[in-house]
Amino acid sequence: MSVAEGYSKTSRVLRLIRPGALIGLLLTASAAASAEPGIQTPSIFDPRSTPASGIVDYSNLVLGICFAIFVIVMALIAITVVRFRRRPGDDDREPPQIYGSNQLELAWTVVPIIIVFVLSLVTVRTIFSLQIDEKPPGWMPVTAVGHQWWWEFQYPERGFTTANELHVPVGRATFLTLQSADVIHSFWVPQLAGKTDVIPNRENHMWIEPQVPGLYVGQCAEFCGTQHANMLLRIYVHTPEDFERWARAEAREAAAVPAAAAGRDVFLTTACINCHTVRGTVANGRFGPDLTHLMSRQTLGAGVAPNDSDHLKQWLIDPDHLKPGALMPAMGLDTQAIDQLVAYLETLE
Repeated sequence: MSVAEGYSKTSRVLRLIRPGALIGLLLTASAAASAEPGIQTPSIFDPRSTPASGIVDYSNLVLGICFAIFVIVMALIAITVVRFRRRPGDDDREPPQIYGSNQLELAWTVVPIIIVFVLSLVTVRTIFSLQIDEKPPGWMPVTAVGHQWWWEFQYPERGFTTANELHVPVGRATFLTLQSADVIHSFWVPQLAGKTDVIPNRENHMWIEPQVPGLYVGQCAEFCGTQHANMLLRIYVHTPEDFERWARAEAREAAAVPAAAAGRDVFLTTACINCHTVRGTVANGRFGPDLTHLMSRQTLGAGVAPNDSDHLKQWLIDPDHLKPGALMPAMGLDTQAIDQLVAYLETLE
């Protein structure tokens, strides 16, 4: 039985209780107006992965219970205000003072205990269902490393590393090992899974099993410094065929293009190689993103700017201009060297 099938019984019951659907609809509608074309709206009430479905079912149950309590309490307040309000002609005598009611005291003691007990059981069940010990057949491992302020993704089975954009196949469980290279981060893509902290000197784990292809966006959800807001996540969910095509291309070494030889020399003779890796060259730095297939990514600096010639040039001239506080220094290269370097980096597809 697949991981997705394991949720089926619980999901059928919990989805009967969906008072959060209205809230989710309002949130989704407001967010969709500003969403980029082709990007799934990042709403927790629109799950597209097995763990996210379990989380939203649990959330709807909690919202349903809280909504029922709210309605009952407000109804009792309204009845009390209407029925026992002061009316014209009422005398000024103090009404009878009644102290204590065994029935009421028993009710407001037992009912909350039952509610807390039910929520505790459902919480434990949901937590254990999200922490799978026995991985399903065909699962894929990925190591995600949080840096200030970008993401590194290692594919140990494939033997390559990329940055900021995670690519996974649809309908297949991907298990993430979360690590931090510096401070506490948090990995969160609302439609695919819940938040999981990324802590220095510790490995945390989470998994996703996307059911719908598309581009899903997320965010570091733990304040990690000046550019925390620009530490974005992009997860591309492909069909199995498209994912294999992407993985084969990503595993190749960088092509040596003769027309960009001057820029390649600039890259290999400056401090770039101390921080960045370009497979197929002597550059093997580990402090910055792997640039072997830089131009296959849609953004620069973990989503701070589109990945095009103009922004790439601005980034090389002064990274701090696009991302204040970025740890990449301005290299101080002249205009000719910058142009040559941009021309070389654009060949890294």
